[in-house]
Amino acid sequence: MKRILIAEDEAAIRDFVVINLRRAGYDVTDVADGTAALEVFEEQEGRFDIVILDIMMPGVDGFEVCKQIRAKSSTIGIIMLSAKTQEMDKVNGLMLGADDYITKPFSPSELVARVDAIHRRVSLASNQAAGDQIVSGPFVLNLKSRTLQKAGVDIDLTQVEFQIMELFLQNPNVALERQEILSAVWGEKYFGDVKIVDVNIRRLRMKVEDEPSAPKYITTVWGYGYKWTV
Repeated sequence: MKRILIAEDEAAIRDFVVINLRRAGYDVTDVADGTAALEVFEEQEGRFDIVILDIMMPGVDGFEVCKQIRAKSSTIGIIMLSAKTQEMDKVNGLMLGADDYITKPFSPSELVARVDAIHRRVSLASNQAAGDQIVSGPFVLNLKSRTLQKAGVDIDLTQVEFQIMELFLQNPNVALERQEILSAVWGEKYFGDVKIVDVNIRRLRMKVEDEPSAPKYITTVWGYGYKWTV
């Protein structure tokens, strides 16, 4: 069963999300604030595949919920809900470990498509059977355990970050266009902005680079995209 926890304080939006995801075959648990979301997640840890969080909630906001949930699980899918005026909030949410964001208002088809894309990624992480490894310099990417090591030290990655690393390591020294990365990781029918690639690259550099401000491995190809340099 595909299981989702949603935290949204606006009842109309929460009901809209619940109804459409249940129609799409998801088992949905809904709460009205961040505090309740954390309580339910802790009580039922390991039950949910995806968490959908509104950013602006009374008490504990979506950012803090995202941060705490991501600290407990690198594999769970996290989607943030934001208003059009909250562009910086979207970036903050992604930097805290969210996989994607949906801008209000959104259609049922966009909602389901974005959730389906995240669920496919989560399912792949749970069911990956390949035993191969990709080695690049000090890095070892294990395709079975979905883990990354640098010089023997584990690096915690979200599933989005893992897929970006997999794409890079499979294409060493190849300049990848931002749209190409977006399509490969988020899917051909992704509704969102290509800027999500830049935010995730920034987050990934903080984990894999010795000096994120002067990247050695994930280098920028100006006006085009990024390259894994070995």
